[in-house]
Amino acid sequence: MRVLIAEDDPIIVEGLRIALSQEGYEVVAFNDMNSALESVKEGVHFDVCLLDVALPDGDGYQICRAIREKSDVPIIFLTAFDDEVHTVLGFENEADDYITKPFRIRELLARMKAVQRRRGVKSSSLDNTASKAEDEQNLIEIGSNVLDIKSGKIMCGQDEVFLSAAEYKLLLIFVRNRGQLLTRQQILNSMWDSAGDFVNDNTLTVYVKRLRKKLEQEGDEPVIETVRGMGYRMV
Repeated sequence: MRVLIAEDDPIIVEGLRIALSQEGYEVVAFNDMNSALESVKEGVHFDVCLLDVALPDGDGYQICRAIREKSDVPIIFLTAFDDEVHTVLGFENEADDYITKPFRIRELLARMKAVQRRRGVKSSSLDNTASKAEDEQNLIEIGSNVLDIKSGKIMCGQDEVFLSAAEYKLLLIFVRNRGQLLTRQQILNSMWDSAGDFVNDNTLTVYVKRLRKKLEQEGDEPVIETVRGMGYRMV
């Protein structure tokens, strides 16, 4: 597996290169934003991306946005900023996780495996959903979109709607409980296992906002309703 690292601290980069190489990862490291962006724009494939927030010529958020235009590859921010604003900003830019410096290599490896596992959940959760609905139609209409249970694709007309692993898992939770009121805590308990810590109400708000933006076209009726003071419901 190939890992993109955008980090300007050579000591951190070398430590990551050694540790990740020992785990079987191929490391491609950049010490500035523009070099990383160039690689992304060239379409180089990566399996995981580790992005520092503060870079000499910009920030990791710009790299994250460029990646999300092309791919739903797992993205983890590595940063010295541990305040809530930066954490939420990272998730708003569609990152999968956020780890503050200094960090332990084993913790980072666990986080990397967790976000990759969440992407693995995409197919396994879908298989479970399909088996429960084997007597039902494989195509599920969600507003202007159609979810194909067998392929895992979400289409809006002829265009595919690309979701991150977390967004997809959230969508499946809503689909499996369509029409039912789900509290925020119920959703969080369903989304995250023991490896998916550091998730709070702010994070859930960001994911619901992103999912709505991708599923609801201008003029559409709401796909996900907010029940004030209680939670959410998919209509």
